[in-house]
Amino acid sequence: MAAERIFDRALWVRVRGCGCEERRLNIRVNVELLSVSNPVHKKDLAVRLTDDTDPFFLYNLVISEEDFQSLKSQQGLLVDFSAFPQKFIDLLQQCIQEQSKDIPRFLLQLVSSAPALDHTPVSLNVVETNPFKHLTHLSLKFLPGTDAEIKKFLANCLKCLKEDKTILEERLKKTEEDLTRQLSYTQQSLSEKSRELDKLKNEWTSYTTALSSKHSQELTSEKERALQAQTQYQQQHEQQKKELENLHQKSIQQLQNRLSELEVINKDLTERRYKGDSTVRELKAKLSGLEDECQRAKQEVLSLRRENTTLDAECHEKEKLINQLQTRVAVLEQEIKDKDQLVTRTNEVLDATQEQKVVLEESTEEKQRHIEKLETTIKSLSAELLKANEIIKKLQGDMKTLMSKLKLKNTVTIQQEKLLAEKEEKLQKEQKESQEMGQSLRMKEQEVCKLQEQLESTIEKLEESKQLLKTNENVITWLNRQLSEVQVAKKLDTPASAHAGGRAAVSPLSMPDRPSFHTSGVSHAISPLYTFQNFLDPTHSKSGNSQCPVPKASTLTFFSLFLQVQLNSQLLKLSRCSDAHAVPAVGHAANKENGDQLGLELKYLKKKDDSIPLRGLSQNTLSSEYLRPYVPSKAQPSPKAAGTPASAYFPG
Repeated sequence: MAAERIFDRALWVRVRGCGCEERRLNIRVNVELLSVSNPVHKKDLAVRLTDDTDPFFLYNLVISEEDFQSLKSQQGLLVDFSAFPQKFIDLLQQCIQEQSKDIPRFLLQLVSSAPALDHTPVSLNVVETNPFKHLTHLSLKFLPGTDAEIKKFLANCLKCLKEDKTILEERLKKTEEDLTRQLSYTQQSLSEKSRELDKLKNEWTSYTTALSSKHSQELTSEKERALQAQTQYQQQHEQQKKELENLHQKSIQQLQNRLSELEVINKDLTERRYKGDSTVRELKAKLSGLEDECQRAKQEVLSLRRENTTLDAECHEKEKLINQLQTRVAVLEQEIKDKDQLVTRTNEVLDATQEQKVVLEESTEEKQRHIEKLETTIKSLSAELLKANEIIKKLQGDMKTLMSKLKLKNTVTIQQEKLLAEKEEKLQKEQKESQEMGQSLRMKEQEVCKLQEQLESTIEKLEESKQLLKTNENVITWLNRQLSEVQVAKKLDTPASAHAGGRAAVSPLSMPDRPSFHTSGVSHAISPLYTFQNFLDPTHSKSGNSQCPVPKASTLTFFSLFLQVQLNSQLLKLSRCSDAHAVPAVGHAANKENGDQLGLELKYLKKKDDSIPLRGLSQNTLSSEYLRPYVPSKAQPSPKAAGTPASAYFPG
C-alpha cells in the first residue's frame, strides 16, 4: 500500500458539542491518497484529524469509490471521485484564507453528539456564511481512532520525530564544524586587522597634528582679512545711506507736485460726471419712447408674418395640386403608350401567325397559345392598372387629409418653420438619391442585357458541342463495328473470306495522299481512318492479290478511347469559356489546305520502347467502301463546306 500526501496543515476549527459552548481548536488536517494493488488496483482517500497539543486526539476517515457514490447521492455533489480530493483541498484553502478575519465567509465546524469529544463519531462541516443562512458545502463523518490506531499513529509520530532528530543532529554537527572554521578564520583576520588599525592610528595622530598647525595659521590670516573687509564695507554702507536719503527727499517733492495736479484733474472729472448724468437722464426718456414704438412695430411684423404664412400655405396647396395633376397626366400617357405598344405587339404577332398559317399549318396552334398567353398578360396588366388607380385614389384621399392637417399645422410657431425648411432640404437630398438610384438601375439593366447576350452565345456553343458529340459517337460506333468485322475476318483463313464483305482492294499506287470528296462539296475532309496510314507496317506486300493484313483489336480500341478522351477535353474547354469566341470543332477535318493531317496527332500514337508494337493497316486493307464519302439523301440538307463532321463520310 502506497500513500501519497496531498495536504497537511493546521486549521482553526469551531468545535460544537451537545449542550456545550462553542470553542476553537487548532487541528491539523492530513489528506492522503492510498493506492492498493492487491487484489485489484484502486485508490482510496484517507483524511486524518489530529491535535499537536493532544497526542491522543485522532479521527480517521477512509473514502473509497463506492463510499463516494453514496456520499455524492446523499449531499448532491457534482464532482467525480478523481476530482473530489482537489475540490476538498480548495475548500480547506478558502477556510485558511478567511480564518484571520473577524467574520469569516468559509469556516470549519466539528460537530459532536456528545457534550465532549470523548471517543464519539464526529462530523466535519465546511460551512459558508452569508447574510441569509449558513450553507454546508460538505459534511464528512469521522470515526475516533482505536487504541491500535492511536498506538500506530504515535509510533509513526515517534518515528518521524526520531528521523527529524537525526536530521537535525547531522545539521547541527555540520553547522558546528562550519562555525568553528569560520571562528578560526575570523580570529586570524581580526588579529591582522588590529595590527593594521594600530598602524593607521599612529599615522592618523601624526596627520592630525600637522593639520591642526596648518589650520591655526590659516585661521589667523583669515581673521585679519575679515577685519579689513568689514571696515571697507562699513564705509561703503555709510556713503550709500547718504545717497539714498537725498534720492528720497527728491521723490517726496515730485509726489507732492503730482498730487496737486491730480486734485485739479479730479475737480474737472466731477464736473464732467454731473453733465454726463444729466445727458443719461435725457437719453433714458428718449429710449422709453423708442421702446414703445418698437413694440408697436413688432406687433405689426407679427400680423404681417401670419398673413405671409397663410399665403404660403395656399401657394403650397396650389403647387401640390398642380404636381398631382401633372403626375396623373404622366401616368395616363404612360398607360396609353403601354396599351399602344401592346396593340402593336399583338398586331405583329397576328401578322406572323397568318404568314405561318400560309407556310406551315402545324405552327398555328402554338401561335394561338402564344396569343392567349399575351391576352392573359394584357388582362393581368389591366387588372394591375386598375389596382394602381385604386391605390392612387387612396393616396389622393390620404393627401387631402394630410393637407387638412397641414392647414392646422400652419398656425404653429416660427420654430416649426425652421424645421420645415430642414425637411425640405432632406426631401431634396432624397430626390437626388432617387435619381442616382434610377441611374444605377439603368446601368444594371444594361449589364443584364449584356449577360443575356453572353448566355445566348454560350447556349449556341453548347448546341454546337452537342452536335459534335453526336457525330463523334457515330464515328466511335462505326469503328467498333469495323473492329468486330476485322476480328471475324482474322478467324477465317480462306482467301475468299477476305473479299466476302464486297470491298475491292485498293493498291497503294492508286490511293491518293489527300482524297477529295466531290459529292459532298468538300475537297479536303477525310475519314478518321486515314490517320492509320502513318502507322502502316512497312513490310506489307505491294501486290494486289496478296492477303490484306488484319490490324490488332488493341489499335482500334486505343483509337476509340483516345477519341473519347479528346472529346471530353474539348467539352470541358467549351463549358469553361465565357467569351464569345469561336469553338473549334473536335471531329471536323482540317480547315486549312496546307497539307495538315486529320484525326489524331502523331505525338499520341508514336511507338514507345516499352510498349507493345502496333501492326498498322496496309493500304490494301483500306477498301473503297471505307473511304467512300457518305452521300446524303434528298431530304437531308448537305453539310457545310467549311465544317463537315467526320461522321458524314461513314454510313453509321
